[in-house]
Amino acid sequence: MSLKPAMKKNLKIAPIPALLLILFVLGCSTYQPTVVERPLPFGDSRQELTREYLKQRYGLPAEDASIRPRMIVLHWTAIPTLEGSLGAFEPEQLPGARGDIQSAGALNVSAHYLIDRDGTVYHLMPDTIMARHTIGLNHCAIGIENVGGTPETPLTEAQFQSNEWLVRQLADRFPIEYLIGHYEYTSFEGHPLWLEKDAGYRTQKTAPGTKFMRNIRRSMKDLPFKPVPETP
Repeated sequence: MSLKPAMKKNLKIAPIPALLLILFVLGCSTYQPTVVERPLPFGDSRQELTREYLKQRYGLPAEDASIRPRMIVLHWTAIPTLEGSLGAFEPEQLPGARGDIQSAGALNVSAHYLIDRDGTVYHLMPDTIMARHTIGLNHCAIGIENVGGTPETPLTEAQFQSNEWLVRQLADRFPIEYLIGHYEYTSFEGHPLWLEKDAGYRTQKTAPGTKFMRNIRRSMKDLPFKPVPETP
């Protein structure tokens, strides 16, 4: 039933307060990235190397390669393409070029997720299987890598949105206590979660950038993550 012309002329619509309008728009946000299952090779060799890493680096019994996630670590690959980034993770054993971490074990680096520059999320490993991505914390951390991170390939807005979406999904499924950037990992030395046995095994990291972490934390301040411990 439509309004008669006379009624339309006298009809007054109360203005919607600006704050309520903003909240309504935010509440209707339905960002949903494309998620692709892209499992890394995980045969007997990688399983054995993972168990060995857990035992040697952390002193854990490591009857299997499983972990209990309590932390999410955000990274960038510093490789400009998806194909190049995947190629860096696919070998089961660490390439000889990674002499900086070769002494700590033959297991290749990897992550649970890789986010391309268009925001596509690639699921590389089960969330409860250990990936080698963060010294001292692999036994409890889910790793999220982002393609790029070089001056020529800074992280994109699409990657930012997909990181936020993915972190929220994971925090809803696991008892995640901390969200950190890779560059913050040494702040956990002396923390109960820190299990690295070699005091000399450290690398310097900048991923995924202080600005990216500041913005991602600001966008998820509604989640009860604990603050990063102060650097010892």
